[in-house]
Amino acid sequence: MTEKVIGILGGMGPEATLDLFAKIIAYTPAARDQEHLRVVIDSNPKVPDRTAAILEGGESPVPAMRAGMAALKRAGADFVVIPCVSAHFFLEELQREAALPILSMFDVAAEHIRTHHPDIRKVGMLATTGTLQGGRFRERLQTSGIETLTPAGGDQARVMVSIYEIKGAPGVRGRSAIAAEIREIAGRLIQRGVQGVVAGCTEIPLVLKPGDLDVPVFDTLLLLARAAVVAAGRKPL
Repeated sequence: MTEKVIGILGGMGPEATLDLFAKIIAYTPAARDQEHLRVVIDSNPKVPDRTAAILEGGESPVPAMRAGMAALKRAGADFVVIPCVSAHFFLEELQREAALPILSMFDVAAEHIRTHHPDIRKVGMLATTGTLQGGRFRERLQTSGIETLTPAGGDQARVMVSIYEIKGAPGVRGRSAIAAEIREIAGRLIQRGVQGVVAGCTEIPLVLKPGDLDVPVFDTLLLLARAAVVAAGRKPL
C-alpha cells in the first residue's frame, strides 16, 4: 500500500497543532527519518474564532479553512486532520466543497470508545461552550449509545477561561494551576456518574492526561493522531 501524505489544518490553536504533530511522530513506527510519514502543516491562527461563530453569529471560519485545505492539497496532502474540536461544527459545510477528504475527530472518538470501552455508556465532556451548544459531538456520541454530561453551574465558564488561558501567553495562573482546576471540574463530572471524560477541546489534553483521573481520559488529539497514522497506511505503535 502506498503511504498517504497527512495534511494538518492547524493554528486553532498553534500549540494543539504542535501537539498533534508530536503525537503522529510518537505513534509512527520508525527507526530512522525516512521511515516516518510525510506530514504537511498549514498553521493559520488567523482563522476566525469558532465559538464566536457558533454562538454569536461571528465571522465564519469556513472560508479560511477552505483556503488552508487548498494549500494543503497543493503541497501534496492526501487527506486532512483538524486539531480543533470546535471547528468540527462546520465539518459538513466544509466537506461540501472540500479540496480533500477530512478525518472526523467526532467519528474517531466515538468509534474508539465503542470499540475499546464497550461498557462505557456515559462520558463527561470538557469542551468549549461552542462545541457543547453546537451539539454535533454529543449527537455523534449518542449514535454510538454514549450519553454526554457537561459541566454544571459555573464550571463551564471556568473551563472556557482555562481554554483561553492555555491558548494565550503565560499569565497570572501557570499550567499546573489550570490543570488542577480542570481535574476538579472533571471530578465533579465523575461524581455525577460519568465513566470516562472526553477532552473535547484540543487545549484540554495539554493539561489533562490519561491517568490523571480515576476514569479513562479520552485525549481527542491522541486518538486523531493514531487514526491519521492508520489512514496514511501504517500500523500505529
